[in-house]
Amino acid sequence: MSRQVFLYDPPDRFVAGTVGLPGRRTFFLQATAAGRTTSVALEKAQVEALAERIDELLDEVVRRTGGSAPVPAVAPAELADTAPLETPIEEEFRVGTMALAWDGEHQRMIVEAQALVELDADTDEDLAEAEERLLQDEANGPPMLRVRITGTMARAFAKRALEVVNAGRPPCPLCSLPLDPEGHVCPRQNGYRRGA
Repeated sequence: MSRQVFLYDPPDRFVAGTVGLPGRRTFFLQATAAGRTTSVALEKAQVEALAERIDELLDEVVRRTGGSAPVPAVAPAELADTAPLETPIEEEFRVGTMALAWDGEHQRMIVEAQALVELDADTDEDLAEAEERLLQDEANGPPMLRVRITGTMARAFAKRALEVVNAGRPPCPLCSLPLDPEGHVCPRQNGYRRGA
């Protein structure tokens, strides 16, 4: 079966968002353009890592170009996107591997999210070889979302993604574990229930 690549070059909208209540949220990346929408599910930690790495990569682009690249230092307020995800949300796949790159010729960030796959390997050497094959841009690879966005859109994406991640349950001031609305058993309180 040939690889399915969901290409958005450029998207009208590229955001991270959630469905569900804090503590039970499902995280999505969603790209929209020309009347089509692609949604892929991923973990909260993946959204956070992606947003942080985008900011780091953009900072590095600015540093290496001496500020000549069309990348703002912070996300412009006029690009703030607080709208919910487009509905209906139909998950194309669950993300396993992500990659980022900067295309200096076209001044675009490339974000790739590849479907989660099971790797069959008996030894560490076999596992390393299977992982390397997975990262090749082969015609028979797993499904992939590939998005090409400007530096400005990338800053706006990263800002929103971090806001979405931080909009969950507040942390306990003592142990930093998430507080549920009904409280939680705090290890620093010797097992006593702590209210929100």
